[in-house]
Amino acid sequence: TIGFGSRTLGSDEPKYLNSPETELFNKGETLYGLDRAKGAIAKADQAVIVEGYFDVIALHAAGITQGVAALGTALGERQIKQLCRYTESKQIILNFDADGAGIKATARAIGEVETLIYAGQIQLRILNLPGGKDADEFLKSGPDAVAQYQQQLATAPLWLDWQIEQLLVGKDLAQADQFEQVSKGMLQLLQRLGDPQKRTYYVHHCAKALAQGDTRLTTRYSQDLARQLQRPKRGRLQPQVRGDRNLLQRAEESLLFLYLHCPRQRQGIITAMDERDLMFSLSHHRFLWQQILIQEEEGAEDLLQGLRAIALQFPTELAPLTPLLHLNEENQGDLERAGLLVKAAIAALERVSHEKNRAYCLQQWQTLDPKADPEKYAHYLNEFYRHDQKVRELDQQRFVSLLDVIQPEVSEA
Repeated sequence: TIGFGSRTLGSDEPKYLNSPETELFNKGETLYGLDRAKGAIAKADQAVIVEGYFDVIALHAAGITQGVAALGTALGERQIKQLCRYTESKQIILNFDADGAGIKATARAIGEVETLIYAGQIQLRILNLPGGKDADEFLKSGPDAVAQYQQQLATAPLWLDWQIEQLLVGKDLAQADQFEQVSKGMLQLLQRLGDPQKRTYYVHHCAKALAQGDTRLTTRYSQDLARQLQRPKRGRLQPQVRGDRNLLQRAEESLLFLYLHCPRQRQGIITAMDERDLMFSLSHHRFLWQQILIQEEEGAEDLLQGLRAIALQFPTELAPLTPLLHLNEENQGDLERAGLLVKAAIAALERVSHEKNRAYCLQQWQTLDPKADPEKYAHYLNEFYRHDQKVRELDQQRFVSLLDVIQPEVSEA
């Protein structure tokens, strides 16, 4: 127990009340029910975030045990990153209340984690239950409610589809001012998409929504949106692109190997990754990490033996990583310098994380008009320089080089 939380049973405000924050309890970094849900999240490869404690209790009682709750409606990037450690596909479903406050909280949550969303680090879906019900109310609404909720989870729209739907709510597109307002909102969303194929898809999707079934207008609006998206971009800032995939792969492999074969390093690895909000980036490494977490959650007595058995069940996913499950003459020496390897690997992962954020900030800065939105323009420019400086600092930390410790020089005879 790290703190206490409560919810009003009436209409009094505030709706949620928590213990004062301490060194152990930080509302912005805590998720209610995560201790009981993390195993189910890994198995379902999906996390469901609901608004309140009763919603989590109702989900778990119904057998939907991958549910957790933000403390109130506060939800931030650190909480999302916690969940991402347990789901290989990074699929997060946000199921806040469908009332006015819940809609605002959902929009605010999307804004809080937009860096992760636009960088493709999470798959965020939004679930608003029919009738404006919360999860607790919906699951008690009838004998088929659990099956219906599962169906709602399966068909929950992606965050961008949800945002487009919200732009259209209550709008009469036959009115020029409302049409302009909606189209400008859509354009702002489209400008932030870096993937060309995804942008093309959503240009057509938005055009269809604006045309309201008129195929001739759909073509015209698609062309108009595409034209506005093709405006020249500022090129004063260019990130330094480096081929770090091999380094990233070796760093992640090193951490996984040491976690498996050097138990005394396990807590240090977890702590270092938590403090820096780091995650495994490569899919096969995420899958192995997911299986490790499941084994530990189930209290496996022999972690390695359990993983070797799982490797036989999932040859496609784990066959390339089989060498990590065994000690040999080549990797035995890594255990003697485990501390150096962990520090070097963490530094490599941290660098890649800052490099991704730097690229994202540059992309966002290039899409903004400094006159129309000077605050965001300055924000992303400052964030670009901050991440760029951090990348340079990590590059200069040559006292622990991952390549040096993985490939030590052969001692002279």
